[in-house]
Order: sequence, then structure tokens, then C-alpha cells
Amino acid sequence: MNEYQMSFMDDRYDRMLYNRCGNSGLVLPAISLGAHETFGSYRDEDITRACLYRAFDLGITHFDLANNYGRPPGTAELIVGKILKSMPRDELIISSKAGYHMWEGPYGEWLSKKSLIASLDQSLKRLKLDYVDIFYAHRPDPQTPLEETMATLDLIVRQGKALYIGLSNFSGPQLEQAIQVRQRMNLCPITIDQQRYNLLDRGCEQDLFGHTERNGIGVIAFSPLAKGVLSDKYLGSQFPQDSRAFNVWGKKNLHEVSSRARLDKVQQLNLLAQQRGQTLAQMAIAWSLYHPAVTSVLIGASRVEQIEENVAALQNLEFSPLELNAINAICSSS
Repeated sequence: MNEYQMSFMDDRYDRMLYNRCGNSGLVLPAISLGAHETFGSYRDEDITRACLYRAFDLGITHFDLANNYGRPPGTAELIVGKILKSMPRDELIISSKAGYHMWEGPYGEWLSKKSLIASLDQSLKRLKLDYVDIFYAHRPDPQTPLEETMATLDLIVRQGKALYIGLSNFSGPQLEQAIQVRQRMNLCPITIDQQRYNLLDRGCEQDLFGHTERNGIGVIAFSPLAKGVLSDKYLGSQFPQDSRAFNVWGKKNLHEVSSRARLDKVQQLNLLAQQRGQTLAQMAIAWSLYHPAVTSVLIGASRVEQIEENVAALQNLEFSPLELNAINAICSSS
């Protein structure tokens, strides 16, 4: 019996909501756990292990990474790879990405065939896996022909190095172009799109969701708490010393978090969340999942307690018309 199996929770799959990803056969937990700016960055291996184990006990079966996550880049995959050895691989969805700068020279970023193949091979070595479940093109490449990128993603699936492919940070029109290339070349389908979406950043509603819903593509929303702004962390005047804002972001992002207009909105949203019997973070997650285009929301966590609080959002996912109108009024105010 390995380390993780000793802590199995028999009711894990009763604790989580699972949604089908677009028209595919893939289902994802409504809440997924990501490694951006936490695991392998300002949180060590012990905390990472505790978070992954607890997340899985709560039914979170999807862990999201990228080649460049961690300090130095790649550290998140190295740490998570060690921990995955003690977990049941066939019950997990592991995703990774390539496209941002990872190593020096002309092949260390973007979406050429050379870069994507090399990056995924490196990721699999760090993760100690034979394949990832989802592999993403992490951002659009202004130089590489889209035909080359999409054909390479198709090749990766045919080689068995990934089961599904996705795009991240592609606008709606860019996604539509990729869909047309995929159809014209008879390549494997795009299963999922990863995009920023939260109460304070709703551009997907105009730019993306029409494309994904029309083409049967799932959406996983990252930054559902707007880098922690949509939580109780920053309701006061001081930034917690263990927060990402304090440890990672720097002065520019701290200013963004603390702007008076934004904090006024957050205070009003917090009052509405209290009326619903939720924390602000729980209401923000529930709101993101309320849109029918959204398959899963991607949370980050530096403590087990954050994961537990976020999963508790699933206990109240309904919004009345009055609540939705109030949220729209708050978020659209100048």
C-alpha cells in the first residue's frame, strides 16, 4: 500500500460535481487545481503534497500545470511529478502547456513543431509520466503558421503523448481560426479552451463563449478569484504576508488589487455573498460555474484550507434573478 492510498476517502466522488467537456467524452471536476505561482514557487514540496492529497480526497481529479510554472521554470512539474508517483494515475487528469519562454534560443518558446515536441518531452520527464491527459498551446504564436501548430498537436495525440488538446489565451476569433484549420486538415478536435474569467473580467461573454458553445468545446476558467481579489484576503488595509500579492506580484499588481474603485466593488460583492451564506470566494466560484459554457474553474491554493473553502462553493450554485441583477449592477459600475 503506497503513501497516498492509506488516506483514501471512499466518498470522494460524491463530494464533487463533474461536468462534460463540450461534446467530448471527457468529464472534469467543476473545480480543478492549478500550480501557477504556488507549487514550486513560494510553496514547498510538503505543502504541495498536502494540497494535492486533500484536493483529491475532495474529488478534484484534475491538476493543471505548464512547462514554465515554478521558480526556476519547470520546478512545479518536478515537484508534482514526485507526488504523482504515490497517487492513482488512472483516476487523474493531468494537463500541461507550452508556448511561453522556457529555455534560451529560438526553440524555447512559441508554437513551432520543434518547440511543442521538445517542450512536451521535457514536461513528461519532469512529471515522470508516459502521457498527459490534456496538452495546451499556451498562447497564440504570431509567427508560426496555425496549420503547423494544429498539425503538431494532432501528431502529439497520435503518438499517445496526450489524450486531448486545448488552447489557452486565444481570443474568440483566434479560436475560430484554429477550428477552421482543424476541420480543413481533418485533425483531432479541440476539446477545451482555457481563459481568464471572473466577476471582474467578463470579456469571455462577448468574445469567446459563442465560439466554444457553437463548436462543442469546453471552457476552463482560470483566475476565478481575480488573483485573490475576490476573497476576504484584501478587504482590509493590509496585505497578508503569506499571500501571492505580497510574495509574487510586485508593486504594479499590488496597486491593481488595492485600487479604490475595485475594492469598493469587492466590498459590495462581499456583502451580497454574506447574504447568500457564502464567503466572497465561494460566491465568485459559483458565479463562474453558473455560465453554461464553463466546464470547470481552475483554482490556485497555497493552503489546504483554501481548497476546502473553494469546494464548499458547490453547496450553493444557484442564483436568483435579483442576485444576478445585483451582481451585474455592482460589476458594471464605474
